Amino acid sequence: MQKAVDQIVSNVGKVLLGKQQQIKLSLACMFAQGHLLIEDLPGMGKTTLAHAFAKVLGLSFSRIQFTSDLLPADILGVSIYDRTKAHFEFHPGPIFNQLLLADEINRTTPKTQSALLEAMAEGQVTVEGETRPLPEPFFVIATQNPTTQAGTFPLPESQLDRFLMRIELGYPDPASEREMLSGADPRKQLATIPTVISSEQLLKIQQQVLQVNVSESLVDYLQRLVQFTRDDPMYFTGLSPRGALATLQSARAWAFIQNRQYVIPEDIQAVLPSVAGHRLRGSAEFSGQPGEVLVQKVLNAVDII
Repeated sequence: MQKAVDQIVSNVGKVLLGKQQQIKLSLACMFAQGHLLIEDLPGMGKTTLAHAFAKVLGLSFSRIQFTSDLLPADILGVSIYDRTKAHFEFHPGPIFNQLLLADEINRTTPKTQSALLEAMAEGQVTVEGETRPLPEPFFVIATQNPTTQAGTFPLPESQLDRFLMRIELGYPDPASEREMLSGADPRKQLATIPTVISSEQLLKIQQQVLQVNVSESLVDYLQRLVQFTRDDPMYFTGLSPRGALATLQSARAWAFIQNRQYVIPEDIQAVLPSVAGHRLRGSAEFSGQPGEVLVQKVLNAVDII
């Protein structure tokens, strides 16, 4: 299985140059059965990353461009009256795919944003009083622009919490950018990327991730990290139980990607910025601090043993 993981990272890396860490974190998010939020400036490769993962993981894919006039029915689907059959027939929306790219999710209103909540939490949607299951596996990869840009509607904390991880791509390093400028457009290579595993194999991997061993001492370390965020006055609110579980899920998936069947403290340290950065808020004195700084404060303050 390690060979398949390496192939996935390598193939996605062909279209997103110099972003091995972000690619591995995104893969860990999917292996942990979570949803991913990518926040960055336009043109950084957020959409390309989602396309590439759909291709290498053999997932059905749909993209929704979120705009201010988008309605929940545009995502979930709608019933249309069929005269020939004399009844209403449900036409499923783009959410009925295994990987949904919610592009620029914070450019639509909170009402439309909330249409994803049930799908992300329970793998189903309720439309016109009827609950319909979504395909398995099911992932949402959402992209959002910085809230300082015009025409954005910040995601509420309740919806941010539905994303297992949040990552940023950032500018490419000079060597990767030069390779991109000197060669063909990496986006045009999407069509040539081979499928590495099937959706059925992905489901098996998700079950294998759940079997990755976590020792009692490792749980103790995680609890100390979580408790620090709840006790230290730097934080307005600490990590919730869901945040603690998300960290453990992600650490298991990260260990699996590293070809280990057990979690070590470094696995928690690797995933915590992406898992907790969008969940932590600084107190009034530290309200301007980004999530990554708040997470680093925890990691620096809490001993492993």
